[in-house]
Amino acid sequence: MPINSFENYPMSWKPSIDKTKKPIYQVLAGQLEQDILDGVLLPGTKLPPQRELADYLDLNLSTISKAFKTCELKGLLSASVGSGTFVSYDALSNAYLLEDTKPKLIEMGATLPDNASYEPLLLQLKSMLQETGYEKWFGYGRAGESLWQKDAAIKLIRRGGFETTVDHILFANGGQNAIAAALASLCKPGDRIGADHHTYPGLKTIAAMLSVQIVPIKSENYEMSPTSFEYACKNENIKGIYLIPDYHNPTASCMSVENRKAIATIAKKYNQFIIEDATYHLHKEKPLPAIASFAPEQVIYIASLSKSIAPGLRLAYIAVPSQFKEPISKALYNLNISVSPLLAELAARTIVSNQFEVLTRGHREQTIRRNQVVNRYLADYTCLGVETGIFRWLLLPGKMTGAEFETLAAQKGVQVYAAERFVVGNSCPERAVRLSVCATETLEELERGLMILKRLLNDFT
Repeated sequence: MPINSFENYPMSWKPSIDKTKKPIYQVLAGQLEQDILDGVLLPGTKLPPQRELADYLDLNLSTISKAFKTCELKGLLSASVGSGTFVSYDALSNAYLLEDTKPKLIEMGATLPDNASYEPLLLQLKSMLQETGYEKWFGYGRAGESLWQKDAAIKLIRRGGFETTVDHILFANGGQNAIAAALASLCKPGDRIGADHHTYPGLKTIAAMLSVQIVPIKSENYEMSPTSFEYACKNENIKGIYLIPDYHNPTASCMSVENRKAIATIAKKYNQFIIEDATYHLHKEKPLPAIASFAPEQVIYIASLSKSIAPGLRLAYIAVPSQFKEPISKALYNLNISVSPLLAELAARTIVSNQFEVLTRGHREQTIRRNQVVNRYLADYTCLGVETGIFRWLLLPGKMTGAEFETLAAQKGVQVYAAERFVVGNSCPERAVRLSVCATETLEELERGLMILKRLLNDFT
């Protein structure tokens, strides 16, 4: 029997479960999930303390703890030391941004570069296939046969602000693949890693698949706070953090050199790994030093080509500290066997010939032109980001949420993505949406999309 009377006692959740069904913790976890899906428990709701709930249901504390942990690993709950357990703000949001089919909307959601790279890549590919022995690019790639391609990787990574050597280089089938391999090799189910309050949705889907929990770390001026990172190292039992220092996705912020150094120092002090996602480093004409340059033995540095050259060039270079090289290499093998020799060769030739400099320069020029159009249409609103970034972070007027604006924009024919898709754990999502600047096929289509968004914004001002 419960110790206390709960007849008139205020509790945020008073579940009713059938105790004849076993195991009871799964029954309770299922009820909790259903109440979240049905809107009985709203995002941000603080759940009763576990002891209180155990007393109310007349169950063992361990049963409540197992039920909560089951829901935490599904991303439904977020627990913070000293604060309690909350229904995650992203419990119901969809973090899978790439639809199965292309939406029949003006595409301002996906973070794509413009398509100016496609023809030069096609010409390079045609030239390769005219050569004798082209059939080797359709077999398995072997790491020992790709030394010159690793030299190309070094050149690209150096351009992004980090000096490394070939013995640290691994290949992956894109940035998402590299993140998955890093987490799969360095974390066990139930482990915790830190990330910004709003972060790349691909990290969230990988973490959920691997039952790794993401702990939101507070920001100051849209940069991860070194003080909050150190607090998490001491109190949140995290193993490492994930960061996008340049053109942070989705807030479009760039981390200062001072903070990069501070984050690196803390990582070394507490032996934390850092996954540095350098997807957007090449968008800067003069990149800042990578975090990896301040803590090379702590940082897994990922340089992918999808946002700087072409999305279909599914290749990423990973600069891996010696202590992590073997487990990450094995994870990549288990995920991929190998990367495509054809894409690895195409990418390496594009880099070594300096054609990638021409392509990225062309992308920057196109992006600047497009951002000038964005600035003109949205001059009356706060739209964070810089002229060389391929997406912007639009803060919404009034009390409209990002999810509401995303729905309204889609109804009017424009795809944007709400802050709710990016938010981590019990963080409160900003009233904001991410706008892609370069995803539309033409400048005219971008203008049409911006006209629609401006009319929607004006209606709510």
